[in-house]
Amino acid sequence: MKSYVINKNDAGQRLDKFISKAVPALPKNLMYKYIRLKRIKLNKKRCEISDRLCEGDVLELYVNDEFFETSDSRGETEFLKVSDKINVIYEDENILLVNKPCGLVVHEDDENSQDTLINRIKKYLYTMGEYDYESEASFAPSLCNRLDRNTQGIVICAKNAESLRILNSAVKFRMIDKRYLCVTVGEPKPKETVLHAFLVKKESENRVYVYDHEVLGSKSIVTGYKVLKTCGELSLCEIELITGRTHQIRAHMAYIGCPLLGDGKYGTNEFNRKYRVKTQALCAYKLSFKSDAELGALEYLAGKEFMIDDIWFVDKFFK
Repeated sequence: MKSYVINKNDAGQRLDKFISKAVPALPKNLMYKYIRLKRIKLNKKRCEISDRLCEGDVLELYVNDEFFETSDSRGETEFLKVSDKINVIYEDENILLVNKPCGLVVHEDDENSQDTLINRIKKYLYTMGEYDYESEASFAPSLCNRLDRNTQGIVICAKNAESLRILNSAVKFRMIDKRYLCVTVGEPKPKETVLHAFLVKKESENRVYVYDHEVLGSKSIVTGYKVLKTCGELSLCEIELITGRTHQIRAHMAYIGCPLLGDGKYGTNEFNRKYRVKTQALCAYKLSFKSDAELGALEYLAGKEFMIDDIWFVDKFFK
């Protein structure tokens, strides 16, 4: 038997969702069976899978010990082995903004690398005494946006469950404005506009294709850009992702004849070799919370803007 005292981060979840996170080795069919047999109780009483947990509730599971894996067996301590290197842009008791470097994945990928951005953040917060994996049954610090491995830029991390819910909602309802900088080969014409097209994702190729008309399986894409500076055959552009599809910036700019410098998938190898660039010149450099954003406990962030000043391709090609 094992009991859980529901803390603030666990509260608000459905009972079955909490158990699936806290006891991942317990099959769902057994969970439902044990609930019916009263081998899972909430505050000493019979419970239902749809019950919402409240802070201070006591959940008791009268199930075999084999289902209660140790933290080590679930890999929960792997984050302690990763690099300490992390570039914090902003931090308070609820959120963390970090500058993700090129070459680092945000979560584990097909290569199953443990050295990920989220694991570095967990280690940082653990070292600072702000995250204790042993006392958390279902919550861990979580990222609210993602960037490709070879894209630099600002990533948001929620330190607690309430902040995660607020930030996920803010992202969904576009209360957070994100801007990118990139270097294109060639100068986009006109200097400022909003592009509309359609995108098809080919999972087997890990690639997307852009069309000027709707085709089978396509999704609409909208990309705004503004040319900030042109130096020879290279242009520095600010990008607004009005829709957020896979590889959208890279594929859309390539489609109009101005691929990103360093992009080995959608770019031009001739120019990549010429300028000795092996990674795409793309950075999520600015993030701002809209002034009228409804952010609840995070309302103090409304109207705030955060930027990255140290961008490798700006320093290299436009200074």
